[in-house]
Amino acid sequence: MSVLNKIAYFQNRRDEVPNQELARELVQKKDKNGIREIAENLWSENQNVQSDCLKVSYEIGFLNPNLIAEYAGDFLKLLKSKNNRMVWGSMIALSTIAEIKAGEIFRHYEEIKGVMEKGSVITKDNGVKILAIVASKHETYGKKIFPYLLKHLETCRPKDVPQHAEKTVVAVNAKNKTVFVRVLEKRMADMKSSQAARVKKVITEAGRY
Repeated sequence: MSVLNKIAYFQNRRDEVPNQELARELVQKKDKNGIREIAENLWSENQNVQSDCLKVSYEIGFLNPNLIAEYAGDFLKLLKSKNNRMVWGSMIALSTIAEIKAGEIFRHYEEIKGVMEKGSVITKDNGVKILAIVASKHETYGKKIFPYLLKHLETCRPKDVPQHAEKTVVAVNAKNKTVFVRVLEKRMADMKSSQAARVKKVITEAGRY
């Protein structure tokens, strides 16, 4: 039986539970044929089917990113979609496989940066996560990406700084930790005490490098 029949749309459901259950089932069985069917339908003409298949894909990514890593190219292409749901969903999917596909994702750095700058809050959040992971994987990647992440931390909304700093710290090393800490200390003046407390924890973590 086609696994596609199990997505929320074909179950006449408006919630995400069928998609999450299908993702768990595909991961438990390591059903590569089923996962391939889901990936193929990322390009369905039916937007509801597309959306459900993307949800299933990144839920698989949360559980076992290796099972969707080969579809990195599809997620990267979907960043050009006119459907915002597909854009931020693809960013989530890419964030789950950034460790595995850092080289491929790095080649699309400028595109990801552009999508982040025009995108929704979810798009930005996951874009920071993707770029920080990629930057941490190779010195060449870090040299190009880390200055952009710093600039982002300097200019993003104060309430976004703690979360984005927490995501960015994976790219911190002995060479860049001083400037990273300096940027965060400067931003703390704009924050509530609870936000500043989170940033202080990041600064402590950065100090270990």
